[in-house]
Amino acid sequence: MLTFVGLGLYDLGDISLKGLECIRDADTVYLEAYTSRLMGTGIAEMEALFGKEIRVLGREDVEQDPQDIIEDAVRGRVAFLTAGDPMVSTTHADLRMRAAAAGVATSIIHSSSISSAAPGLSGLQNYRFGKSCSIPFPAKGWFPTTPVETIGVNLDLGLHTLVYLDIQESRYMRIPEAITLIEEMAARVREIDPPALYVGIARAGSRYPVVAAGTGARLKEIDFGPPLHILIVPADLHPMEREYLEVFAGL
Repeated sequence: MLTFVGLGLYDLGDISLKGLECIRDADTVYLEAYTSRLMGTGIAEMEALFGKEIRVLGREDVEQDPQDIIEDAVRGRVAFLTAGDPMVSTTHADLRMRAAAAGVATSIIHSSSISSAAPGLSGLQNYRFGKSCSIPFPAKGWFPTTPVETIGVNLDLGLHTLVYLDIQESRYMRIPEAITLIEEMAARVREIDPPALYVGIARAGSRYPVVAAGTGARLKEIDFGPPLHILIVPADLHPMEREYLEVFAGL
């Protein structure tokens, strides 16, 4: 049995009772640590609460060689932990299908996700979000412009864009850096103007998240504090959305 367990957004207070029970009953516990992370806790605290040893997985362990996970699930009960909600990532959907192909029963215990928290914190109506995108750290000889193209398409359709910021083993992209990269992408594409308005969110799910709206120049000057950060590029605002941003995000 393979159960995908969402841990929520920020710390151990976010996990559901159902998820906690599942983890404590599991024979093996894995934690996927590359799509997102709980910044308000650590592995030692998780193991103390769960009463279980946690095996931390990297991208290759899940996407390229998940055989150990599946074999453990054939023999016993496996809890596969993820930050946020498990099925927001296509990586996890692929693992579930692989497990099913191997004859392993699967289930999902959902939790809070940035895809719902970001609209809630920003006041932007969730049905007005289009395709999301991710901003990666550039590498030598590699500077993709797909994110700004996605933003441009959404803006033309009157849709907001949720922009995920890159997470690597030793660094986390911050909002000012992401805005600079978007502006550089727009300059390279040329027919796309850089966005006129952004909403930045830091540490969603924590007791004191930071939410700020404004131009790129304004948000670059704001100290959003520690990660995780996420960015929204809004389309034209509904009057209620604008008022919400004025009250809660300093627009």
